[in-house]
Amino acid sequence: MSTIPRLFVKSDLALGAPLALTSEQANYLFRVLRLAKDDSVRVFNGRDGEWRAVVTEAMRSAGFLRLEELIHPQKLMGDLQLLFAPLKKTCTDFVVEKATELGVTMIQPVITKRTQSSTVRVSRLEKIVEEAAEQTERLDLPLVQDAKQLLEVLGKWDSDRRLVFCDEAGDDPAQDWGGNEGRAKPMLEAISELEDGLAAILIGPEGGFSPEERKYLRQQSYVVPVTLGPRILRAETAAVSALTLWQAARGDWR
Repeated sequence: MSTIPRLFVKSDLALGAPLALTSEQANYLFRVLRLAKDDSVRVFNGRDGEWRAVVTEAMRSAGFLRLEELIHPQKLMGDLQLLFAPLKKTCTDFVVEKATELGVTMIQPVITKRTQSSTVRVSRLEKIVEEAAEQTERLDLPLVQDAKQLLEVLGKWDSDRRLVFCDEAGDDPAQDWGGNEGRAKPMLEAISELEDGLAAILIGPEGGFSPEERKYLRQQSYVVPVTLGPRILRAETAAVSALTLWQAARGDWR
């Protein structure tokens, strides 16, 4: 891994083009990292690959780079989406950060009956995504969507995209966690049986899905119910576990 600092930028990137830094980026490069004129910086924008640039002007709260060399051409990523019920602030931040590290291409917060928080600041989550992409050598950024009601999202669902539904309940509401009847297959087994194609993973809130939500999901032809094992995981742990299993079995870890 290169030790040259790496920044996400929004500008178009082309050989020889000048690039203005934001005050936050200038502060990071020139006050924190102590870079100076003619030092190298790596930049990417999610569209034009990764470039090596050099510092042409370094000021306390501003600066300019010049694009010198294309290091890595833009690559197509796999198409894996994450739907999750927003959690408390730090837990939501954790899920978004780890989803970015694990190669998710779209993040959709969904509001369920038992969702803890319906407030999602997309601008803050986009900043978390940018920082995680900078650190993990991604050439792209996942799209962060505004929070929507789960049934609204499913009402517009593309049935060609499999929805891996992390379903830890059984069918008997009179027993703890629904008893043993109606339990889903272990995730690794279930996803190994799928054909290649578009996919998304759905993680519910702490407390799980309501019986009505679970019934609706189970009735959809595109839904693949799975379990993540004998223990009830925290929602943020479930998200990381499910994404890890997918990338190992069906994704870009192979």
